[in-house]
Amino acid sequence: MRINQTRERLARGETVYGCGLQVYRSAEIPRTFAAAGFDYVFIDMEHGAFDLETVQDMIRASVEAGITPIVRVAELLYSLVARLLDAGAQGIILPRVEDQRVLAEALSWLRFPPRGKRGYGVNPTMTGYEAHTFAEIIEHQNRNTLAVVQFETVTAIENADELLALPGLDVIMVGPADLSIALGIPGEFDHPLLISTVEGLIEKCKRHGVVPGIQTRSVAMAKAWAERGMRFVGASAEHGLLLEKAKESVAALRAARAPQPA
Repeated sequence: MRINQTRERLARGETVYGCGLQVYRSAEIPRTFAAAGFDYVFIDMEHGAFDLETVQDMIRASVEAGITPIVRVAELLYSLVARLLDAGAQGIILPRVEDQRVLAEALSWLRFPPRGKRGYGVNPTMTGYEAHTFAEIIEHQNRNTLAVVQFETVTAIENADELLALPGLDVIMVGPADLSIALGIPGEFDHPLLISTVEGLIEKCKRHGVVPGIQTRSVAMAKAWAERGMRFVGASAEHGLLLEKAKESVAALRAARAPQPA
């Protein structure tokens, strides 16, 4: 059974970097990101239009390529979480969480008893077709599943200490777009209010032993937040990186000096 390398790196105190998958329905992209050196892929089923079969292919390609597949569900439903974990997801991102009781219930779906309420529906792709006992599979899955919770609203920030105190929470991931809207400064990612709010959350994460994370819209923004203490850092998404590199390439080509006539 495969180890969740992103979880291992975080446990060692390292910073990990990922990129979103949101638009292009191709399992080749996780392989490309693995070759580039990203630690994880953030497969988006909230704002992306992927169906379960496409995501299953992405998960399998990710695991085989050695990059951690982490999936954001569209809403807090056991049926969504359980099917993705059974498809091989090594982490789940829970969006729009504000209430401690709601989060406690959702976190329980990510792990088998006695640590949680996940139902036992293991398929052979999860274990690499290896033979293991129930106890071995349960222990391995519980240890290697990463629980990520998004902080996107003022209420979540106000309830941060209660949410961060829950057992089973590994990582928080700030959604700066929605948080900026909630703070009344939509899209102003350099606004002092947004920065101070997120920095305060980072400090609370440290006190509770939870890894602070953020999903950003650019490499520059990701770098800036890594320097401020974020350790689970998402840099843009596949469509953004492709467009950025394409523009850079076209600009370089057009700037090239054309051959002078003889």
